[in-house]
Amino acid sequence: MTVDVSALENTLTAEIDAAGDEAAIEAVRVAALGKKGSVSELLKSLGTMTPDERKVSGPAINGLKNRIADAIAARRESLKDAAIDARLSSEKVDVTLPVRDAPAECGRIHPISQVIDEITAIFGDLGFAIAEGPDIETDYYNFTALNFPDGHPAREMHDTFFFNPGANGERKLLRTHTSPVQIHTMEAQKPPIRIVIPGKTYRCDSDATHSPMFHQLEGLVIDRTANVANMKWVLTEFCKAFFEVEHLAMRFRPSFFPFTEPSLEVDIQCDRSNPGEVRFGEGTDWMEILGCGMVHPNVLTMSGLDPDEYQGFAWGMGIDRIATLKYGMPDLRDYFNSDVRWLKHYGFRPLDMPTLFAGLSG
Repeated sequence: MTVDVSALENTLTAEIDAAGDEAAIEAVRVAALGKKGSVSELLKSLGTMTPDERKVSGPAINGLKNRIADAIAARRESLKDAAIDARLSSEKVDVTLPVRDAPAECGRIHPISQVIDEITAIFGDLGFAIAEGPDIETDYYNFTALNFPDGHPAREMHDTFFFNPGANGERKLLRTHTSPVQIHTMEAQKPPIRIVIPGKTYRCDSDATHSPMFHQLEGLVIDRTANVANMKWVLTEFCKAFFEVEHLAMRFRPSFFPFTEPSLEVDIQCDRSNPGEVRFGEGTDWMEILGCGMVHPNVLTMSGLDPDEYQGFAWGMGIDRIATLKYGMPDLRDYFNSDVRWLKHYGFRPLDMPTLFAGLSG
């Protein structure tokens, strides 16, 4: 049996040279060297030859296999390089276009969220826990337990958002302050208590400095020896840390709140000599910043605590207000307009978390 190796090699070489892409050269390989390929069939025929024929045809067929395999590999590499060159010539990148910012660079933290994080960092360092409560409250927790008398103006429809009466005739409401969380905490936790309560509150009011929904910060300390001196120190340290000044004069004035006795308004030192700018810790002006006082004995009693054994102090301030004072937003309503341009200007980088050691405002 004789095999025309030369003719087969010429045919396969022509097919290899004619292959125009990697898929075509793969088809040639399968047709020649696959399990049923032409060269593979010749190798199978060696078993049917006489020893003398095998001595002649064996080396010839194996040589053909090696040469065809090498030719296919070389052609495949050539086609691969040609495909890369074609892509490079057709797929171009305009390197003059500006680079797009990463998502972490584009996103911004809302100033209210930033200020809440700053408050958390400051009071966490002072040993306070963060407390939360429901936005929808009962009249008892929002008013009665906080020593608001019947007929107080805050209980009227013009100041408070009430829901329709329920089946039992009770009207729930959107809390007008975060103070109800103080009552929930005193009912559930034995003193000593040291908490701050940032959260949403609701009142019927809307203008450049008021919003129907706004944010408040409450603070509460209950212990056997808590006193006005402790309260003044806590508030002074908070204001110095929050406004990032080393020295800050504070003025405490008598006031009235139903849930504290005595009650105080707090002013902080500032300079307003430049229009549109407020600088804290310098100057001769004063700005009211918060209200505070010793927890009223009636509030302690209604919360299940003995006022002869425990006493405490509390304070409250507007988070939106102190954010505006620190970062200079001119209109409170802009906080809630969902304007991406405003947020891009006043927002904070998402990875710059406020800390006392690295700086609150970055």
